Amino acid sequence: MNIEQLTRPHIRDLKPYSSARDEFAGQADIFLDANENSLGSATEEAYNRYPDPLQRAIKAQLAPLKGVRPEQIFLGNGSDEPIDLLFRAFCEPKRDHVITMPPTYGMYQVSADLNQVKVVHVPLTDDFQINIAEVITALRPGTKLVFVCSPNNPSGNLMALASIELILQKAKGLVVVDEAYIDFAPEASLLPLLDRYPNLVVLQTFSKAWGLAGLRLGMAFAHPAVIGVLNKIKPPYNVNGLTQEKALEALAAVAKKDAMVATLLVERTRLAEGLAALPIVGKVYPSDANFLLVRMDDARHRYQQLMGQGTIVRDRSRLALCEGCLRITVGTPAENDALLAQLDALG
Repeated sequence: MNIEQLTRPHIRDLKPYSSARDEFAGQADIFLDANENSLGSATEEAYNRYPDPLQRAIKAQLAPLKGVRPEQIFLGNGSDEPIDLLFRAFCEPKRDHVITMPPTYGMYQVSADLNQVKVVHVPLTDDFQINIAEVITALRPGTKLVFVCSPNNPSGNLMALASIELILQKAKGLVVVDEAYIDFAPEASLLPLLDRYPNLVVLQTFSKAWGLAGLRLGMAFAHPAVIGVLNKIKPPYNVNGLTQEKALEALAAVAKKDAMVATLLVERTRLAEGLAALPIVGKVYPSDANFLLVRMDDARHRYQQLMGQGTIVRDRSRLALCEGCLRITVGTPAENDALLAQLDALG
């Protein structure tokens, strides 16, 4: 696949913003290039210097952990930033289109609308799997992006690898596999396929398993040519210095992340079993993520009742295939106990 040809012509010809920090990779002692406040910050800690615009230290630690090369990594302000940049880089407004598979993550649609790009919806099957025949039929020369969420949000299940690979083989555009919840099913990540499929983009995040949602740090892994395009059009300092510091701390504490994942997996099983035993629950769907999709007797009413007791879940009952369902995040053991008790009392 020729990434340059896939890129929008005016993006190919765009002269990107370049700072001295982009051009300098060594160790400097005096910074007089960016009109920063040389005296320090109005806070106890000093944040008067712009952060590394390419986040080199994070990528150097992340690459071996993920089994990729640093030049295959893009870091952004959450996963939403690379999603939006992919639209900007590869989709001509009002001409090209993308494919999504509802029910799925809502930001694909929002980014498409913001960028005036048509969305072709190919609904998942009744068991929340890819309708592969319909997706292949929907592929056109103007299909620039195909979004696959795996594990899927809101259903929580992994998508069949064979279906994703067939799309990768058939699509003329990029196939974006959103793995925001993959740490809860790490053996299923598509990162090992990056060198086999130059049109594969894998999204991951520090928000879920790493517990850094408040810092907003997302990852995109792709062919270096795709990463080059994203770096070309991103804001100059898109990942702030504090986020970079804390991400490096997290990467030095992988064992803590793994321990949290292990606890959440145990709690997921316990919560699923507890919910399934309640008379007001019709079905608890299998999950490969840190949440459960739960079919209730009256989802909207139960949602309102829980909210009245200070417990917030997500009402997904208006989505196709999710009628009557709540999406419930796996909480702490105490939070899960409280939720089960509240629902039991409602029954």
